[in-house]
Amino acid sequence: MSESPTRAAARPHPHPWRVFAATSVGVIAVFVAMSGLTVALPTLSRELGATPAQSTWILLGYMVVTTALILVFGRLADIVGRRPLYLSGLIVFTLASTLCIVSPSAEFLIVARVLQGIGAAAVVTNNTALLTDTFPPHLLSRALGWNATVAAIGQIIGPVVGGAATALFGWRGLFAAVLGIALIATAASLLVIPRRVGGIRSREPFDLAGAILATTLLTAVVLALTPSSSAAWLPWCFGAMSLVVGVLLIVVQRRRAHPLIDLSLFADRGISLVLLAGLLTATATYAVALIISLYVQAVDGTSPFVAGLLVTPVAAGTVIAASAAGWLVIRIAPRTLAATGMALNTVGVLGVAVVLSADGSLPVTALFLFLIGTGIGLFMTPSTSVLMLTVPAQRRGIANGMRSTLQNVGNLLSTAIVVAIIPIGLGAAAQQAAYGGSPAAFDDADLSRFVDNLQLAGVVLGAMSAAGIAVCLSFPRRMPTPEAEVRPVPEYATTKESA
Repeated sequence: MSESPTRAAARPHPHPWRVFAATSVGVIAVFVAMSGLTVALPTLSRELGATPAQSTWILLGYMVVTTALILVFGRLADIVGRRPLYLSGLIVFTLASTLCIVSPSAEFLIVARVLQGIGAAAVVTNNTALLTDTFPPHLLSRALGWNATVAAIGQIIGPVVGGAATALFGWRGLFAAVLGIALIATAASLLVIPRRVGGIRSREPFDLAGAILATTLLTAVVLALTPSSSAAWLPWCFGAMSLVVGVLLIVVQRRRAHPLIDLSLFADRGISLVLLAGLLTATATYAVALIISLYVQAVDGTSPFVAGLLVTPVAAGTVIAASAAGWLVIRIAPRTLAATGMALNTVGVLGVAVVLSADGSLPVTALFLFLIGTGIGLFMTPSTSVLMLTVPAQRRGIANGMRSTLQNVGNLLSTAIVVAIIPIGLGAAAQQAAYGGSPAAFDDADLSRFVDNLQLAGVVLGAMSAAGIAVCLSFPRRMPTPEAEVRPVPEYATTKESA
């Protein structure tokens, strides 16, 4: 039997916030690489001559691999150790970022992005686990809350970094910026994270069947949302496949003594609601930056730098609201605060869709984007607090890992929904113009259809957010008390805590 995580927690790192700072740089690199491409994509697609399908997979390949491997690497970390796998992930991510910079073709870049996603998955997974090992119990919830904030800020500033780097140095500049951040993260982590942190080994068997099924499920869902110009029936086949694989995954996980996905977490209604609300928030808000970027570059001919600046109100709203929410959460019921945040998300996302269709002014667009950021910030703190105080202390690491996984699933679904709606009714040339940011290549009919599609995508995302309001209103009326810290936990759950 492996050493218990509670035993490891008895020897916390003397300077845990240094570990937090070092790993936060790695998290920012991962999310900038993911969200920064939303602004750089038109320039990249145009200069590499990428087809619409290739452009889609340059964007989605990274996200599919990262999302699919988060839980896989969480279990592998129990076997090989979290620090070694985290550092290996940073090294793979850094090398893959270098390959992205020198990519000579769209096909090469897709492969490099997949490798980058593999490294990113190891970083995201073990970042949370290392914090769980490093921080003493009374500081863990705060650290995990700030960890979620850093991830949110990283994905929000990504378009700004991507726009500035692309405007100054071309699309390769984005990956050069990511490479620089990754090198800093690697050096800081080597210096700050001692070998004894995250050194626990588990003798539990690795759930290979669960890993294969989870990866297959996510890939099938994305392919089901990807239109096929040569075979219209193909997405329907992948949709049916995703349903079958999803059922198989649940059956297999329920029968495993040491499953890849801890389904027992969902037995608690409060935990299930928080995780579902987080999934809906990510799905509703993540791809708004992509909608804005494609619109201003493909319709207005705006530069990548300006496109990146246009989404800064989201970052501003998130930072301001997250700071205020830390004070509000002890005075306002979490369900009220989270539902208010989700309502602001809904107004913001639907507002963006309306403004785009009406060719609204930039100040109005900025206002709606600020509302989205404010909604994210108000939702994030109470939802994370409810999750951390509902879950027993010995299982907070795995619960936060599940939250991170579902957030990435939401990001992936959000992007997949938008790229599935964009080509509806558009010919190959119009799709190329949409992804390549080429206004002159549109005729009037195609341009109108493209804008209508972007508006439809916004309405769909807004509907996701509206559904999230009802979920948030089902949160506990009062903030849970930390009684869970003393609740007994089954031995198997304790040994797999670090996943």
